[in-house]
Amino acid sequence: MFSNKIKVFLLTSICLIFVFVTYLDLKSNKVKIVDGDTIYLKNEKIRFSGIDTPEIKQTCNKNNETIKCGIQAKELLINKIGNNKVKCIKNGLDKYNRILAECFVNNQSLSKYLVREGYAFAYRKYSTKYVQDEDYAKKNKKGMWAMTFEYPWDYRRKN
Repeated sequence: MFSNKIKVFLLTSICLIFVFVTYLDLKSNKVKIVDGDTIYLKNEKIRFSGIDTPEIKQTCNKNNETIKCGIQAKELLINKIGNNKVKCIKNGLDKYNRILAECFVNNQSLSKYLVREGYAFAYRKYSTKYVQDEDYAKKNKKGMWAMTFEYPWDYRRKN
C-alpha cells in the first residue's frame, strides 16, 4: 500500500516536472524579438518550429520598389505580441541548440499567424503543419506573396 502511494507520487511529480520544463509562460515585456521566427524568453533563445521567415537583411520587390521584408516580418511579430502574454510549448532543439517551440498569444499560434499573413513560410523540410496556412496566404496574395521574393532558405544559402 505504502509502495503504491510512493509510485503515484513519483509519477505525478515527474509529470508536473515535464509540464514545467516544456511550458514557458512569461509576460511579453520579458520577450526580446530577434527576427520573425526567433525570440528570447527568460534568456532562452527560441526558434519557432515548422516555419521560416525572411532574414532581417533580406529584401523583396514590389512594383519596382525594394521592401525590407525581413524587417516587416519582425515588426509584424512585435505588433502581434504587443503587451500580451506569450506562452511557448517546446518541441526540442535544433542543430544550433536553440529551443524549438510553438508560441502563442491569446491562445493564437504566432507561427500560424505569420504564415497566414504571408511573412513566414511552411518549413516543409521539417514540418507540413502550416502548409494550408501558406496556401491561404499565397491564394490571397498576402504579405510577401504580393511581392517578388526569395525563400529564406535560398537567401541564406547564397549569403
